[in-house]
Amino acid sequence: MRIIAGTARGRRLEAPRDTLVRPTSDRAREALFGILAHGTPSLDGARFLDLFAGTGAVGLEAWSRGAAAVTLVEQDRAAIDVIQTNIRVLGAASVDLLRRDATRLGRASGDPFDIVFMDPPYHSDLAARALTGLIGSDWLAPSARVIVELAARETLVLSPEWALLDERRYGAARFLFIAAARQGT
Repeated sequence: MRIIAGTARGRRLEAPRDTLVRPTSDRAREALFGILAHGTPSLDGARFLDLFAGTGAVGLEAWSRGAAAVTLVEQDRAAIDVIQTNIRVLGAASVDLLRRDATRLGRASGDPFDIVFMDPPYHSDLAARALTGLIGSDWLAPSARVIVELAARETLVLSPEWALLDERRYGAARFLFIAAARQGT
């Protein structure tokens, strides 16, 4: 696993030795960031939130590609140790790491985020719970976009507060691009 592009291009990332963390594949990350590079809001200068961060690979890729602020949220101790190592190895001291349950974020301590990526364990129903916590919260900027990674055949029923903007499949992964319904499409 490595950083694909940007200032840390080609740098290798650590991953936990156990099987509880399933990092987003390089291929899927490359496709995701290709979409984000041409989307709205722009990744360049965005505030990026990575929920269920695992290894931190997605958030660190956003940092490498020019996100203005990156916050990683993880609660698993082994994953946190790996994320701290990856931040240190990349020299990404500006990346924030919060040890917190992504389904119960509480109040945000800073400015809201433009782009939110979440990659909960497949088939866990944690995505729906995390989305419920984001609606009406101070974590989301008014024009925020949320990307949810699911297993390719996993279903996620979106509540009426969310609007599906796009959906893409990459091997075993599927990305849902959504926004708060009040924003429209």
